[in-house]
Amino acid sequence: MQEQRLQSRVGAYYELSKPKIWYLLVFTAAGAAVAASNAYGLPVSGATWALMLGSVAAGSAAANVLTNYHDRDIDAVMERTKKRPIPSGRIAPAGARNFGLALAAASLALAAAMSATTTPEQGALATAFIAFGLFNNVLVYSYALKRRSRLNVILGGLCGGMPPLIGWAAVTTSDLWTMGLAMAGLVFIWIPMHIWALTLHFKEDYNRVGVPMLTAVQSEGASARAIAASTVAMVLFSAAPFFMHLENGDPAAGPAYAWTAAASGALMVALSAWVVARPTERSSWVLFKFSSPYLAVLFIALMVDSAL
Repeated sequence: MQEQRLQSRVGAYYELSKPKIWYLLVFTAAGAAVAASNAYGLPVSGATWALMLGSVAAGSAAANVLTNYHDRDIDAVMERTKKRPIPSGRIAPAGARNFGLALAAASLALAAAMSATTTPEQGALATAFIAFGLFNNVLVYSYALKRRSRLNVILGGLCGGMPPLIGWAAVTTSDLWTMGLAMAGLVFIWIPMHIWALTLHFKEDYNRVGVPMLTAVQSEGASARAIAASTVAMVLFSAAPFFMHLENGDPAAGPAYAWTAAASGALMVALSAWVVARPTERSSWVLFKFSSPYLAVLFIALMVDSAL
């Protein structure tokens, strides 16, 4: 019986970390590291891999836990979130807060430890990216913007680009601010479409608690057009790595990536056009469900193309 209670408690804390979110972010960090390693022929030690992936996982989980702690009042009201660990009473708020702070400290420590397996500059960059990601997600997005601005996910989404930068910096600082930044941009520009499609589906929930998400406070037609515009911007930006390849001969993105980005982007534009034509909960939900695989496919293509 005691073992079952322990397993249930561990499971609740794991759920609190929102693993589906940090799985994807860890994948983008790994994708950037693989692309950089393949492109420049630089092997990555097992210790560096462990520290890099651990820091991104812990940092992303920390941000999720701390935002859940802050949003516990509205989570208890919204149908989509009222069964989460804090509002359902499975985890006490103080326990969640302490867990989030411990994860944040661990993520910073793991990133700083990369200095011993790479270079001091790479370790310092990884630590700075983790720190900025936590600051942007927890303080800027959750505390400052989420309940005040309908454009909260734009400035509050800068944190999403940190995992690819950490992954790239774990391998090399060469082209960090060109190809590394482009990969970070893929995540950053993906976030508005992803979140707005979700909030259009659950708009009544957000209106019930007074959170002014763009697609919850605007009409369905205006929301659908905002989603479509952000999708088109995302697809256009996805061409940036390939154009860097054409202009600078960057080996991380070539024809295989270009064709993948074009095909998957065409699908996303078609789905967003469906949302415009029929701005319903079903169409927005389908777009939302396709958005995460779309981002994953882009990073897989970058890994494959850099190997080729």
